[in-house]
Amino acid sequence: MKLLVAEDDRALALFLTRGLEADGHRVRCAADGAEAVLAYQEESPDLTILDLNLPRKDGEQALAEMRSLDPELPVLVLTARQEVETRIRCLDLGADDFMVKPFSLHELRARCRALLRRKREARLMLRVADLELDRMEHTARRGGAAIPLTNKEFALLEYLMLRRGECISRVELLDTVWNMEPAQTTNIVDVYINYLRRKLKDPPPGFLVRTVRGRGYLVPSEAELRMPLPGVVAPIDGTISAAAAPLQN
Repeated sequence: MKLLVAEDDRALALFLTRGLEADGHRVRCAADGAEAVLAYQEESPDLTILDLNLPRKDGEQALAEMRSLDPELPVLVLTARQEVETRIRCLDLGADDFMVKPFSLHELRARCRALLRRKREARLMLRVADLELDRMEHTARRGGAAIPLTNKEFALLEYLMLRRGECISRVELLDTVWNMEPAQTTNIVDVYINYLRRKLKDPPPGFLVRTVRGRGYLVPSEAELRMPLPGVVAPIDGTISAAAAPLQN
């Protein structure tokens, strides 16, 4: 899941990020209210954790603007303010939950899970052919068989499946999945694509995770699944009944 943490305390933001990433989430942090609204607009996060005492733009103002952009995406307010009036205002502005600092990380994570379960049209289960990805339980299955994935492998596959039918460049994957600067020279994306293909039993050039030469990788749309790769006879269920095409990395 994509989570947005709007918190100006850098130490607390790092603490929250590490705790939420341990659950397999991808976390983007914003240090002020204006940045938080922009990130909300750009990312459409599955869940936002919002502090109220933010610079540049107060958390309540940021919450109101977020709700004007999308009234459905869950927002959990996490603040040191304890006044009942503040809670009422935030709930009236569209907050889905409210927690007061200091707080228990275990309780916060449990509340996040509850909000994500209740979220409308959350796309908690992603499917491509016989591959299923459960975003809530953080599990993957192909043909009914469980596939053990690391957090990073899961995040990579999740991002490709959420952007199904689009070619995603290595630069974008580095930025979104690894939070790495595109200028850094690394082949980590290709390495993890190979890990995924091996676990999914989806050898290159891939039926489920396909290579687009010189551009990146994609998980095919429903229409593209019906079009077999050169040298491969691949019906909709994802099984391959002829010799695989030449390997491509």
